[in-house]
Amino acid sequence: MKVGLILIGDELLSGLRQDKHLPQVISFLKARGLPLAWVRMIGDDWDLLLQTLQETFQGNDIVFSFGGIGATPDDLTRQAAAAATGVRLLRHPQAVALIEGRFGAEAYPNRIRMSELPDGASLIPNPINQIPGFKVQHHHFVPGFPNMAWPMVEWALDTYYHQYFDTTPPVEHRWLLQNVQESELIPMMEELLRTFPAVHLSSLPSTVERRQIDFGLKGKAADVQTAGVWFEAWLQANQINGERQP
Repeated sequence: MKVGLILIGDELLSGLRQDKHLPQVISFLKARGLPLAWVRMIGDDWDLLLQTLQETFQGNDIVFSFGGIGATPDDLTRQAAAAATGVRLLRHPQAVALIEGRFGAEAYPNRIRMSELPDGASLIPNPINQIPGFKVQHHHFVPGFPNMAWPMVEWALDTYYHQYFDTTPPVEHRWLLQNVQESELIPMMEELLRTFPAVHLSSLPSTVERRQIDFGLKGKAADVQTAGVWFEAWLQANQINGERQP
């Protein structure tokens, strides 16, 4: 399954805050042998948020959405998730109990709004302040605060998706090619991808050194090893200097 992220908040687009979730979630996924397929960053805009969720709910991707699940007027994620899936917002009994247990009488009239979740949602526990996130289908909605969101993401991955973890994650081999132009490599790249469809390649020309390319192959270890042997034989046959990188 593919994994995608939705990062929500006007403060991210204005530069008031810098996103910290992307690199951390990538590390969580790598540790479990899962790749990140896509990221969307959007502001606190109802129409755009609703459109985004309507689109992502149509697929089967595992989605983590950060931010917008609080009780203030700019927090629109709970409402948009309900609208995108065509259900009502209802007070989730377990969420009510958690919020009342955390705040007592001060849960009313406003904090209790955070218990209003799409009908059928399940909770994602929050180990920091006990205000839960929630899961709808393969979408997981967590706060924007990293200290809360990150353990919630790990909990959701380990609870619902351990069967997709890969104990043999992809490897990447890289070569530094000298005295060759990228355009000269295109026929070879096309042949390589036809011959080894399980392998992905990357080609990064240097912006400093003329006619120097950082070339990479990524995939399962056995596939990359076989493709690498083919690639190095091609380099030798075409008298191209390619130094394998550590």
